[in-house]
Amino acid sequence: MITRRSFLGTAGALVVAVSAPVPAGATTGGGGPLAPTVFVRVDRRGTIVATVPKPDTGQGVRTLAAVLVAEELAVGVADVTLEQAPGDTATYGPQGIANSTSARQLAQPLRTASATARCLLVAAAAAHWDVPAEECAARDGRVTHPRHRPLPYRDLVADAAALDPATVPVTLTPPQDWRLIGRTRAGRADARDIVTGRAHYGIDTRPEGGLVAVVARPPWIGALVESVEDTGALAVPGVVAVVRLDPPGAGQGGVAVVAGSTAAALRGRETLRVTWRGGTPDADSREWLADLAAALPAAPPGDLQRVYRLPLLAHAPMEPMNATAHVTADGLRVWAPHQDPGGLATQLARQLGLPEASVLVNATLAGGAFGRRIEPDPVAEAIACSRATGRPVTVRWTRVDDTRHDSYRPMSVHRLSATLDAEGVPVGRHHEVVTWPLTVLPVFNNPAIVRASGDHFPYTVPGEVSVLLRESPLRTGFWRSVYAGQFGYAEECFLSEIAGRGGHDQVDLRRRLLPADSRLRRVLDVAAARANWTRGVDAPLTRGVACHLDYGSAIAVVVTADPTRRRVVGVHAAVDVGVAVHPSGVRAQVEGGIMDAVSTVLGAQVTVRAGAVVESTFGDYAWARITDCPDIDVAIVPSTAPIGGLGELAYPPAAAAIASALAAGGDPVTGMPYGTPVG
Repeated sequence: MITRRSFLGTAGALVVAVSAPVPAGATTGGGGPLAPTVFVRVDRRGTIVATVPKPDTGQGVRTLAAVLVAEELAVGVADVTLEQAPGDTATYGPQGIANSTSARQLAQPLRTASATARCLLVAAAAAHWDVPAEECAARDGRVTHPRHRPLPYRDLVADAAALDPATVPVTLTPPQDWRLIGRTRAGRADARDIVTGRAHYGIDTRPEGGLVAVVARPPWIGALVESVEDTGALAVPGVVAVVRLDPPGAGQGGVAVVAGSTAAALRGRETLRVTWRGGTPDADSREWLADLAAALPAAPPGDLQRVYRLPLLAHAPMEPMNATAHVTADGLRVWAPHQDPGGLATQLARQLGLPEASVLVNATLAGGAFGRRIEPDPVAEAIACSRATGRPVTVRWTRVDDTRHDSYRPMSVHRLSATLDAEGVPVGRHHEVVTWPLTVLPVFNNPAIVRASGDHFPYTVPGEVSVLLRESPLRTGFWRSVYAGQFGYAEECFLSEIAGRGGHDQVDLRRRLLPADSRLRRVLDVAAARANWTRGVDAPLTRGVACHLDYGSAIAVVVTADPTRRRVVGVHAAVDVGVAVHPSGVRAQVEGGIMDAVSTVLGAQVTVRAGAVVESTFGDYAWARITDCPDIDVAIVPSTAPIGGLGELAYPPAAAAIASALAAGGDPVTGMPYGTPVG
């Protein structure tokens, strides 16, 4: 049988090879490869292998690694073979991808490892020729000298591996000599594999002898299994077992049907008869929102006030949640598109009482994460099913499972107040927030932590920010930009309204309130210039602007919208991320954040009625379609700042700029989605 994936897999080969997880160790001598650290090795054939310690969930971390390694080893990006590291923080250090840290954490160790390998190869060549190393140079996989024939890396590996790295001076390639960092126009290293179906995602995992499981999940929030009638399910051909999953040890709870195929498991699930107890069958998100609004303290004095109501949001990654586990007498093996494979391995060993060395977590590609895949509930389900059957089991969530049993971005209510001077310029502010903590991480049950996550107000307007937390009535978790997406949305929308009330230009008011040497002011000027801001737009088009400073990076977004059609027409963004290692990846991340903003401002929200999430698929969770995509221009502003974070940077200002543009043609912003009842 020829499947779509197997057919596509014949269409092409990798630009940069990505092989199965193989742990790498530093080695010298002994006829082995040149491996100055666990991150880089050059084998006896001259093949350069980079071990990527962090998982790739679509943000392009493997491409980033390929560029960094290729730069320092003086080869092309296509000359680097990539291996994904297993979960092992003792060997590879922090492996989590959160808080937009991947580039900031990987750049130095990968560059240093690669530069060390290059300098050892050059030293080996210099010794071979009996010339000073300073007269030699590495280029295109060879070491050259003016008076000698170039030596390919493969001929130098053995001698280089025999050298003591401590005796060889290591120098990083200076910025003026970079050929790839910040300059390459190459796309993703694994793009061909992705578009031809050869890329292996978590949902593709199927170990030999493996089974598939789907789960009958609680029909309302917090419900627990009371009883199960599984006779019909076990009679379905291919069904192997029915496994009761009780939280918290087995995820969110439910009943798993384990079978030889997904189709059989789904048919078995349809025949289950489950009774449920507990939970909140009468829960309604409109009441939750009203409770948050009622908890706002007495309003402070001010010349202008506005209350913003923000909804629940689901993550909706393109690849639904999944995990594969095999419990054996010797330990545990997991395959999962998880955001922290090393942390997961440690967590599982502790919870199951196993030696950490007996727990192997293989990090697969993930079709999107956005904070959801930092949680282990699909893995817990797979482990429970494997324990019950003694075989490898892949738990697959359907799209409906994914939408209705997520860990949602919390609802929040924001009241902003501003004191204005005679010119209508803000000279004081108050921002009061009532929201829920993130239930997936207890540390967020602390108003100070929530404020630190969300409050990044960059303007020279003194004021106070207060946070009041109410108990969360359902699971909440990290969602792209976490609380900054809510704080920043309210603050930037409010500033644009202040500008309109006082007759000020949105850009000019922001420039007036930013320090002259601010990185934000610089990117704001670039974005405004590229959008021809001073020339204006013709009716019915309107414009909005917003800025954001976070993760060591700065961004400004200018949006052109058509309020009569509730459509975003064009977006101009200017971003300063310090050194933009992979410019194409930078643009892709900004574009992704913008499209998330288009989706949430124009309609996407999660609602709860009669205790259950209403939305189920992309049919009613209104994510943007191709026809909703505006023209997007992303300018990367040259910078000498250190490498900054990016993955979550664009969403907050893009959402605020879109809402402000729509509001410029009609009603003010009072929440998200714009012009739609929230909750």
